Amino acid sequence: MKKILKNLLSRLICEIKGNENIEVSNITSDSREVQEGAMFLAVRGTATDGHDYIEKAQEQGAKVVVCEQLPALLNEQITYVIVKDSSDALGKIAAAWFDYPSEKLSLVGVTGTNGKTTTATLLYKTFRAMGHRVGLLSTVCNYINDESHEATHTTPDAIHLNALLNDMVNADCDYAFMEVSSHSVDQNRISGLKFEGGIFTNLTRDHLDYHKTFDAYLKAKKKFFDGLSKDAFAITNADDKNGLVMLQNCEARKYTYSLRTLADYKGKIIENHFDGMTLEVNGIEAVLPFVGVFNAYNLLAVIGAANQLGKSIPDMLVALSKEKPVSGRFETLRSKKGYTAIVDYAHTPDALTNVLNAIHEVLDGNGRVITVVGCGGNRDKGKRPIMAKESANLSDRVILTSDNPRNEEPQDILNDMMEGLDIIDRKKTLTIADRREAIRTACMFAEKGDVVLIAGKGHEDYQIIKGVKHHFDDREEVKAVFEQE
Repeated sequence: MKKILKNLLSRLICEIKGNENIEVSNITSDSREVQEGAMFLAVRGTATDGHDYIEKAQEQGAKVVVCEQLPALLNEQITYVIVKDSSDALGKIAAAWFDYPSEKLSLVGVTGTNGKTTTATLLYKTFRAMGHRVGLLSTVCNYINDESHEATHTTPDAIHLNALLNDMVNADCDYAFMEVSSHSVDQNRISGLKFEGGIFTNLTRDHLDYHKTFDAYLKAKKKFFDGLSKDAFAITNADDKNGLVMLQNCEARKYTYSLRTLADYKGKIIENHFDGMTLEVNGIEAVLPFVGVFNAYNLLAVIGAANQLGKSIPDMLVALSKEKPVSGRFETLRSKKGYTAIVDYAHTPDALTNVLNAIHEVLDGNGRVITVVGCGGNRDKGKRPIMAKESANLSDRVILTSDNPRNEEPQDILNDMMEGLDIIDRKKTLTIADRREAIRTACMFAEKGDVVLIAGKGHEDYQIIKGVKHHFDDREEVKAVFEQE
């Protein structure tokens, strides 16, 4: 596939030095992927600067270089495109390269700290069940109709993202639902995409290792809504203190959902138990196989977005009643001894609190809560003591363990977590660095009627230790314990 350079730059403000009618054979921001006749985009990243690799890209056959700053030595055989922001240019050029796939389907983005995967996945699954051809871009897995594609990031880079969307168009998809991470917004990975709608779930502390401040994190989320067109819709959680902030300066049609106040999509939990809840939405009741207040918010977001895409609330409630929780999200396993194990992806203080509160809502004082939790290495250290404290506040026993230690020593992470605990908390807390042993110990403590929460990894089937991925699945570990009981 070849493209004429000037066609790729039609929506870009830039300065061109050289032949704008040159043919481009492929596009890449990775100098190692440059082929003869390629366009190389020099993008400034968090660890490296693509401008340092311009010479290498030219040596490998690049004929076009897109950059913010010209190299000291210019090659007259090369066409240089000077832009203000090369990461923004990458997104727009990638969209043009694949002939603007996001404009050929209804693309809906979901952003927020927690609930992105559940919301996007339930939209995908319900629309698929209703007979539509649908794509999904999520943390767990990407789907084109029923065909799965491994997900490596919450939101892929701009080239792979547009390639996936193009594959969805070629598969005749009508809709695509995607998680939009704060990283992807900040790094302009979604630049050049046309969204039919945007959903905001909530905002709590996360990714401060990258964003540095909560305000910067908030602004990254808000930037997504600022970019929606007047033809799009924006749906926000009115019960989150930052929910309405997202809609400021947003030109899209604005809608709200809530469990506590008047909203376009007003919900009320009638009953709550481990097998699901009875939820009322705008006066219509349904029994749905999801647990907890946090899931009620996810369901309202799903119903609101689907309604804006033409689906009725009764039809959505029927469709959702037939679905199952997303893999690794409040996934319930029953022991022969009579206790319940719950595997959940909760890896932020707020998400952990939500899950523990959901457990208490159902237990209502009947049974103990035993929590196994860790924190990832090479990530925001500030949340470690908070995660431990939230666990201790809402659990009868706590076992602190490894999550993905990455390049850190597991014991160092556990020591950071222990800093959040007072003397009383420490009396009910164990530290077991071996996650397998931690899970086995928690199950050994459990008695009939108790709940063991294993938090942090959810759907993940690996642990990253010293840069190496090892197979590890919390659900497999729990089932192995059950078999020995």
